[in-house]
Amino acid sequence: MTTDQIILFTLFGAVFALLLWGRFRYDLVAFSALMAGVLLGVVPVDAAFAGFGHPATLVVALVLVVSAGLVRSGAVFLITRTLVDATRSLKTHIVIMGGIGGVLSAFMNNVAALALLMPVDIATARKAGRSPGVSLMPLSFATILGGMVTLIGTPPNIIIATIRQDSLGEPFRMFDFAPVGGIAAIAGLLFIALIGWRLIPSRDSGVGGDRIGELAPYLAELIIPAENKLVGTRLRELLDPAEKADVAILGLMRDGKRRFGTGRNLEIKPDDVLVLEATPEALDEFRTAFSLAIVPADNPAADAIGEGVSLIEMVVPESSRIVGRTAESVGLSWRKRTVLMGIARQGKRITSHLRKTVVEPGDILLLLAPSDTTDDVVDWLGGLALADRGLNVTRDSKTWLAIGLFGAAVLAASLGLVYLPVALGVVVVGYVLTRILPLSEIYDHIEWPVVVLLGSMIPLGAALETSGGTELIAGALVALTDGLPAWMILTVLMVVTMTLSDILNNTATTIVAAPVGIQMAQTLDVSPDPFLMAVAIAASSAFLTPIGHKNNTLILGPGGYGFGDYWRMGLPLEIIIVAVSIPAILVFWPL
Repeated sequence: MTTDQIILFTLFGAVFALLLWGRFRYDLVAFSALMAGVLLGVVPVDAAFAGFGHPATLVVALVLVVSAGLVRSGAVFLITRTLVDATRSLKTHIVIMGGIGGVLSAFMNNVAALALLMPVDIATARKAGRSPGVSLMPLSFATILGGMVTLIGTPPNIIIATIRQDSLGEPFRMFDFAPVGGIAAIAGLLFIALIGWRLIPSRDSGVGGDRIGELAPYLAELIIPAENKLVGTRLRELLDPAEKADVAILGLMRDGKRRFGTGRNLEIKPDDVLVLEATPEALDEFRTAFSLAIVPADNPAADAIGEGVSLIEMVVPESSRIVGRTAESVGLSWRKRTVLMGIARQGKRITSHLRKTVVEPGDILLLLAPSDTTDDVVDWLGGLALADRGLNVTRDSKTWLAIGLFGAAVLAASLGLVYLPVALGVVVVGYVLTRILPLSEIYDHIEWPVVVLLGSMIPLGAALETSGGTELIAGALVALTDGLPAWMILTVLMVVTMTLSDILNNTATTIVAAPVGIQMAQTLDVSPDPFLMAVAIAASSAFLTPIGHKNNTLILGPGGYGFGDYWRMGLPLEIIIVAVSIPAILVFWPL
């Protein structure tokens, strides 16, 4: 191996190790590796940031904005509310929700499709009196499967298409993935609907059921006596002692008026009432330490606790600002007047030392926030509310306009009349000009960590290819499969890619695996298309773990799943995907 190859393999090894470890976010890992590659001379300086203007990066960003426009117009809302019914049997519900999720994720980002349907699925489960965990995993897998069908359904397909253009001069078109991806998706959906959901262990997810009235034993009011030592001090001086006692100060009542939020600089006066959240034991300890009194039943504060505030259940995605941090460190109370009331993690409730508990992806946060700012709190945290928050629909008349603009762009791109990034860009401009999507919200819908990941990994992948690194990997795989029939070679490539995708980001997996597939085809002197299709399907087939795909992470908390629950349905599903995809590839994309 050359020096450049050794450096690049070391960088990729470090990236994969850090992604697997999960201590640092994937965009930081990838960008750091890119900077290291530039400094070490294996990535040309003039190509260092070429990935950020790469068509794959642009298409991923534009698809997210277009998805937001379809939601904002009410198009998705119209579909889900028309077809979902809580009175149906579980099997029928899974079939219908899986079908809707599969179709939506074929034409919009599959993470966005799940984010739209998950609250609907949870609400349906509540009405039907069953655990959401029985249907959330089938829904997640269905949205992943649906993304395989079209070019814009999932980032791996977009990357595969652009790599084909760079290497062979022509990209895959919008529906080139449909024959193989469609067969894989249909086979997968049939398995999920008929057999797969029965393999999921039934657990209490910890979602739902909590309302202000049910939390009343943990909400308390303590009055400040006239001669108390706290009179004349600032409320902020109580925050640290309250934190040490595991008591949350929600706010203060004065003269019958609510002052929710900590109001850190508020001066405490006689007869003020502290509104607290704590266990009975912690509350008693705090009351005794500061000589506080229990509010009499006839005090105006006694009946006002639940007014003006609302409970929010929110699932935490990887990109949330609170991931890896605590409620205290992000300033949840003083920035947003919001208190963390509970955390559900893999079906288990965490109720002590909440403000100092580090939040993980997939956690469900139970938040108490002012009623008029609940949506703002969820958006600020970058979470997903697990209840219908209502859609900011501009006007019902724009639903079909949004669908028509998007449909025209898909048709034009499919016929080769307009370059796909341009077609999607025109849709975004159309959504802004027709006020389907406010200009001020455009950049809010782009998942910037993914953009940074793509922009960083693409130059690294190109450097690995130009240095001959991908040729080395391809040569090793060809040697491993020497003498085997074509279908066995494709199977090995799919299994290797699937394995990487189950434990790493599927975008990073695709950037490495696609050039390897092309190199294998060139070594065997056959068409590279079947190898690219094998990589596309395999990179999207991350069903064994909650870390392989963002959709799997999103349902971890709401479904009450454990890390080892995914393979129960995921392993047979991956076997089925390989079994049906290999023949389909050889028929539709012959060697």
